Amino acid sequence: MKPEEAKAGRYELLFHVDEYYDGLGRNLSDPPFVDQVPVRFTVFDATQHFHVPMICTPWNCTTYRGS
Repeated sequence: MKPEEAKAGRYELLFHVDEYYDGLGRNLSDPPFVDQVPVRFTVFDATQHFHVPMICTPWNCTTYRGS
């Protein structure tokens, strides 16, 4: 989405953690402990800059609203 197309509303990012680590050649458990991680958030002011970082390992993940 282009910045000028952004609108206030509810959004979801879906991080494919299992596919990421599979692409790196990591041997994951079957089924993987962490596979897909949805991050749902609401945008109130679409003119603001949003940064949603994801920190993950094959066994853990966290996210936060960055600057």
